[in-house]
Amino acid sequence: MSRNKSVKDYIRTIVDFPHEGIMFRDVTTLFADPRGFRMAIDQMLHPYAGERIDKVVGLEARGFILGGAIAHQLSVGFVPIRKKGKLPGTTISQDYKLEYGEAIVEIHDDAIQPGEKILVVDDLLATGGTAAAGIKLIERLGGEIVSCAFIIDLPELGGSKVLEEMGMDVHVLCEFEGL
Repeated sequence: MSRNKSVKDYIRTIVDFPHEGIMFRDVTTLFADPRGFRMAIDQMLHPYAGERIDKVVGLEARGFILGGAIAHQLSVGFVPIRKKGKLPGTTISQDYKLEYGEAIVEIHDDAIQPGEKILVVDDLLATGGTAAAGIKLIERLGGEIVSCAFIIDLPELGGSKVLEEMGMDVHVLCEFEGL
């Protein structure tokens, strides 16, 4: 039976976390299973076979896990985009809106060179706010984004549309309905 599993089958749903009414899509069960994790990494890489990619950018925090594995497979560098105040060197920052309030993400100001081809990765695409902020940082440094890859899309929240309206190619492995 496990031979016929899809990536989606490895992801558990936790009801009412972190708040009532939220269906939290937990990828830690996918990461913990060697077949599931390998499947996810392979499927995230597949569309980019033969494409030039210079660096993989991972969005905090689960994007670091995926981004590191993908960068390793591609034999390219990995760059983290982190929450404000977490990177030790000189950074540039970008603010973005959350459901309630705002947040700020940062990247080292020397992490990407102009013209480098970038693959952006994270586990989940919801409203697209974090990804859009990350894209803006990469573009400010002169990086050229090849694509954005996610394990999960929550289409009702509109993140794919936000990124596509920014001119981004978006690749997702599975979708879940609801919040």
